Amino acid sequence: MTTSLATVAVIGSGTMGAGIAEVAAAAGHPVRIFDINQTAIAQAIDGIAMRLASRVERGKLASEQADALLARLHPAHDLAALADADLVIEAASERLEVKTALFAQLAAICAPSTLLTSNTSSISITAIAAGVKNPERVAGLHFFNPAPVMKLVEVVSGLATSTEVVEQLCQCVSGWGNSRCAAAQRPVLSLTA
Repeated sequence: MTTSLATVAVIGSGTMGAGIAEVAAAAGHPVRIFDINQTAIAQAIDGIAMRLASRVERGKLASEQADALLARLHPAHDLAALADADLVIEAASERLEVKTALFAQLAAICAPSTLLTSNTSSISITAIAAGVKNPERVAGLHFFNPAPVMKLVEVVSGLATSTEVVEQLCQCVSGWGNSRCAAAQRPVLSLTA
């Protein structure tokens, strides 16, 4: 493990959520995947398994590595199952009201030390953190599609995000073998402008 952020939770199991879960599991983290559509979680894990099987067939990955990665992916049937996560990465619907409600719930469920991040590319991290009692732990962790292939991850701070949280996220992303770009809160993310 390359970081103290041992257990990772991913919310949303669409293209981005599944890709992010794969990246975290490949780095050795146990990953809990939550989606309001439980069938989508199984489909996401099946999709990851298919991609890994293809890599094994082409000699790009050992079958033991693929099996170990898949064993680190765990469906979460409700948000309470994410309570002991060290890092939560939200990749849900790009709607502010959904994200603010979700982050308020996460803040109540997770430990105060849990880092709460969003994969958003267009919504203000400051706005997302508005309903969180301790917004200094909220940041953006913007992966590019497809997450397992694209090695750039943008770490975005909100107005209240602490420097320590940004540094911890940058270390985590680097430990995963990704390049990172830290950006301050602005109307548009620096790499999507």
